[in-house]
Amino acid sequence: MKDANTKKVRSKPTAVEMRPEYDFSGGVRGKYADQYRRGTNVVLLEPELAKAFPDSKSVNDALRSLLSIATRARTRKTG
Repeated sequence: MKDANTKKVRSKPTAVEMRPEYDFSGGVRGKYADQYRRGTNVVLLEPELAKAFPDSKSVNDALRSLLSIATRARTRKTG
């Protein structure tokens, strides 16, 4: 039969101060909420492509050019 004194007595938790890196007292609530609602697309580029297209403007310009070429090719096929 189990002894009634086998339960561990829990000690009171010690007060732990917040680490400085977790101090959000200067934070702004909802700072990125609008951006999140609009939606963002994150795309990971392969290293060789990231060298060729170092920023979002260069990627967007290249994709717009490709879209223009693809649209023209499609209209030539059907028309």
